[in-house]
Amino acid sequence: MMEECLRTVNLTLMLLCLILLGTAHSIYPRIRLSHKELSQLNRTWVFEGHGAAALQPQTMLLDEGHERLYVGSKNALFSLSLDRVDAHHSEIQWSSTEYQIEECLMKGREKPECANYIKVLQQYNQTHLLVCGTGAFNPICGFVTVGNTQQDRHFALEDNSIISGRGRCPYDPNSPCTSTLSRGELYIGLYTDYWENDGALCRLNNQTYTRTERDDRQQLNEPTFVGSAVIPDNDDRDDDKVYFFFTERVVDPEGVNKAVYSRVGRVCANDQGGQRMLVNRWSSFLKTRLICSVAGPNGIDTHFDELEDVFVLNNKEKKNPEIFGLFSTTSAVFKGYAVCVYHMEDIRAAFNGQFAYRERPEHHWTPYEDRVPYPRPGSCASKVNGGGFSSSKEFPDEVLRFIRSHPVMYRPVFPQHRRPVLLQTEPGGRKLTQIAVDRVQAQDGHYHVLYIGTDDSMVLKIITIYNKDTDTMEEVLLEELQVFKVPVPIKEIIISPKRQQLYVGSEVGVAQVRLHQCDLYGSECADCCLARDPYCAWDGVTCSRFYPAGVFTKSRRFRRQDIRHGNAVQLCNGLQIDNEQWQRAEERFVYSVESNSTLLECVPRSLQAKVLWFLQRGEEKHEVRGDERVIVTSHGLLFLQVRSSDAGVYVCQTVEHGYVHTLLRTTLHVLRGERVESAIHRANDGEGEKAAALCQSFTGLPPGPSVSPRVLLVPSSGPGPNSRLWYKEFLQLIGYGDAQRVEAYCERVWCSDKKRKKAKKKYAPPAGERRGKGRREENSHRAPRHTSDT
Repeated sequence: MMEECLRTVNLTLMLLCLILLGTAHSIYPRIRLSHKELSQLNRTWVFEGHGAAALQPQTMLLDEGHERLYVGSKNALFSLSLDRVDAHHSEIQWSSTEYQIEECLMKGREKPECANYIKVLQQYNQTHLLVCGTGAFNPICGFVTVGNTQQDRHFALEDNSIISGRGRCPYDPNSPCTSTLSRGELYIGLYTDYWENDGALCRLNNQTYTRTERDDRQQLNEPTFVGSAVIPDNDDRDDDKVYFFFTERVVDPEGVNKAVYSRVGRVCANDQGGQRMLVNRWSSFLKTRLICSVAGPNGIDTHFDELEDVFVLNNKEKKNPEIFGLFSTTSAVFKGYAVCVYHMEDIRAAFNGQFAYRERPEHHWTPYEDRVPYPRPGSCASKVNGGGFSSSKEFPDEVLRFIRSHPVMYRPVFPQHRRPVLLQTEPGGRKLTQIAVDRVQAQDGHYHVLYIGTDDSMVLKIITIYNKDTDTMEEVLLEELQVFKVPVPIKEIIISPKRQQLYVGSEVGVAQVRLHQCDLYGSECADCCLARDPYCAWDGVTCSRFYPAGVFTKSRRFRRQDIRHGNAVQLCNGLQIDNEQWQRAEERFVYSVESNSTLLECVPRSLQAKVLWFLQRGEEKHEVRGDERVIVTSHGLLFLQVRSSDAGVYVCQTVEHGYVHTLLRTTLHVLRGERVESAIHRANDGEGEKAAALCQSFTGLPPGPSVSPRVLLVPSSGPGPNSRLWYKEFLQLIGYGDAQRVEAYCERVWCSDKKRKKAKKKYAPPAGERRGKGRREENSHRAPRHTSDT
């Protein structure tokens, strides 16, 4: 039976090796943290609501003035603390009425759809929020009071403010929409009807309702709304523009295929529509294509046309934010994702360029070469544009007629460097869903830190570095963070640079994550510099938060940081030398059995580091490259069949950006097979009470973590009440880490057999009783026979 256990060990190791080799991936995070590890490090807190029902957040709003995070959810609105989202929350229940639910069900909807899902959540003014929900497919809106100050924290729905939400909120909880609020006016992209046939860009205030043309496929054709923002062009507020980001279907000239294009649309914030035509319709709506592509062979680009999310990164100049778009491919060949960055000057240049024209839908688009009327279609009634018109209602009919028939610009918008800053063509089946960006000042310049949500609860922390000399882009995946315990799609990410926090929403709750944890990278200068995290620097003592010069008066002359190159050799060579590392490296002793398998474990902290193994004998040291018998895996050095000549000192080193770090020195002792067989025979000599005692002590051990090969003792005699468990030691001797699986197997196959034999002997009736029982059974043919041995 022991031989069967050994065969199981060897087979399991072989399978482990194949799995490790087969799951190798080309893109690794430098640090990967599970949900449990994040919680243990006090880096994340999760608000899951209360009760058995899932929280199902639909939208979130950051209010740093009141230090609150507002969460629109299913049948409820929450106010969470920015310090700890899982503490001191307030709640407003806003469910659909029984009558509304009954009416919704009569229309053929399922009961979960007939709840009130909060889809619109905007800061109306200093004291109130505008909130809109689906209302069981009958949208409703209202105002929520939040108080004047941090101390005056009211949180209540004003019952007398509830109005119809038609045109302000979609009917369907799953319908995408985007909204922004400026100067008391709500700008929103949504489907305005029950059946979702009418996609529109709208503006609502107390007096007017302005929107795109109904059933005009030139303006919008099956749109999916992604994002929106009010962005000023200059200091003249009358010239402010509202930008909408969306995708739509475009029919090719042959009228066969409907391609997906990503778009940016624009309207004037003060657009009042026309006087005789385009009444209550946009008189300034224009759109153009957002290009995010990679150059391919033969001049054919690979386009990422499906816009998943957009993030507007503001800076000191509010009129020139950077636009980050997260795109995916619509190709049936492969699934890929890209992030492209757009400058506002390029977007404005496209809208100020030539209009597109085609005579018929089956024709190709061409630049419009004829006269363009005055004032230029798409411009706002403002002083910057001459001040000749106080309102769009004064625009000539010729201008309105032109823009209604020419809403498309000929020139698309290309990204910065005409390429993506991030490209993932092999995400391993993982979908990227959301993006947020922080602009961080480091010692060698400013960097964009991208936080990208996935469909399996992960947040990827990435920096991108452009090399001007080689015209190439480097992507550095700093961290992979599992913010929720179960794999669910991340639906929203909000970043607070002021608080250095990330707020992440999914159907199971809202997570708060700290943007950085510098001490996690290690306790040495090289560990900190190799991390290439712009938030962190080596201050001479620890890896700590980097602050630009002048923020603190304390001297920072020992700060070491190199984000662009991660050159720890140059920065830290004077602080650490290889001899010191050699002395500080962890030492292990592993005993293996001749002709068996064993694994010398060595897993570096950084998953991006290259691991090298060396065998040292005396003063000589040579690299172990591996062959058909010895395999270098991501978990360590695997010997498929150990020989006595393999004994020696094995050194595990990592190389990252040219920096060599000695992690571990493992002394491998190879035992002769006869010695182990002798120990097994001595243990197997004792049957009955001895075997039962062994089994009892074996199964009585509490479950523990996987065994790591360390200093081991070889039993000199069979098992006894005070001796170490030879069986467990044998598993360690052959270098097998997952002892629990083998314990369970052997306990079931081997120890249980010993138990049954002992139990049968212990509870067997006396011989006379057995004989009497046998005669009774013979005289009673109808009585069934029972035995204790099943």
